[in-house]
Amino acid sequence: MGLKIRLRKQGRLNRPFFRLVLMNTGTKRDGKYLEMLGWYNPIQSEEAEQENFSIKPDRIDYWLGLGAEISDNARSLVKRAAPEVLRKYVEKTVNRKITLAAKRRVRRKAVA
Repeated sequence: MGLKIRLRKQGRLNRPFFRLVLMNTGTKRDGKYLEMLGWYNPIQSEEAEQENFSIKPDRIDYWLGLGAEISDNARSLVKRAAPEVLRKYVEKTVNRKITLAAKRRVRRKAVA
């Protein structure tokens, strides 16, 4: 089963609070997670002295390196907090696509 980095909803009615977690892809949104990678509080104003989110960029980088996928909402949060982690991940995926395309071209030429 694959791994996914996504937001897990917590809190109470009209006071949401999210944890950035690593989960199996088949797990429910609020189900059991493997590791907590950060948190996000959308209610706390951004003008406050404290930030309204916190992440562990080293752990996110580690899990992305092992092949975990990242959800869109989690991606935007990581992009705000640690853009270098996401940039490294995107470069890696682009390079992988380029090498696969080159291998396909070589195979096509060998067949023809």
